Amino acid sequence: MARPLRIEFPGAVYHITSRGNAKQNIFLDDKDYLQFLEVLCSVVKRFNWILHAYCLMSNHYHLLVETPEGNLSRGMRQLNGLYTQKFNRRYDRVGHVLQGRYKAILVDKDNYLLELSRYIVLNPVRAGLGKSPKEWQWSSYISTSGYEKGISCLTTDWILSQFGYKREETLVRYREFVRAGLKEESPLKSVKGQLFLGGDRFIEKFKKIMTDKKTLKEIPKVQRYVTRPPFERIFKDNCKDKRLEDNLIYKAHVQYGYTLKEIAEYRGVHYTTISRAIKRMETKIEK
Repeated sequence: MARPLRIEFPGAVYHITSRGNAKQNIFLDDKDYLQFLEVLCSVVKRFNWILHAYCLMSNHYHLLVETPEGNLSRGMRQLNGLYTQKFNRRYDRVGHVLQGRYKAILVDKDNYLLELSRYIVLNPVRAGLGKSPKEWQWSSYISTSGYEKGISCLTTDWILSQFGYKREETLVRYREFVRAGLKEESPLKSVKGQLFLGGDRFIEKFKKIMTDKKTLKEIPKVQRYVTRPPFERIFKDNCKDKRLEDNLIYKAHVQYGYTLKEIAEYRGVHYTTISRAIKRMETKIEK
């Protein structure tokens, strides 16, 4: 099975999640939470990351990270690897602590970073661990909202700058913004291809990577075709010309990866009609 694509470049922003192996807890007491934050800060400083938000839950964690040097994979190997070592040493055990590969969603900073930072710190409230994010000490909320100093590697400047310039006013507005998020849907519902959180113009920037023949086979189909146009755009002409119709069907199947069934359902014909059209084009190309 193809592994999820990792796109890394200077200035990339990611929403990162990693879960406990077999859904087991990765934090058993306060010392574990503190130990993870200690490792996290060492990684943030070593790899020059910008940590915008975080939330540690009993069996998983969320991070909102910006990578000025495009080095996400190296930093994540250090973070998960070092915490696993410390966890196993403390509890005299061996084996995996975290489940498989971490999940990293590439985020359009201008349009989604702020909304994601709110979603992340509201996780404990949605899980029934308190009525306010202020009641959960293992997230960036108490620091960003000004209630406590928080960990040294957290950067709050960008988030708070979205609410003004006077500190007291920005803190009040930030708290109100987070509170209002309880009524909002998760921004993660807008993720495309399990990889991108952003509009079409944002995703278009990565079209060359997604269609690179050297890596194409290694990319899962759901990610490989995330930049493909919808049927409405492919078949925007009425296709009264039979040759044009065949060409568009062939393009939809071969170039954009739509199945025969998907094309047939859209065109309102039997899939064998689509199959014949593709064979006609293949014969024409061979000649």
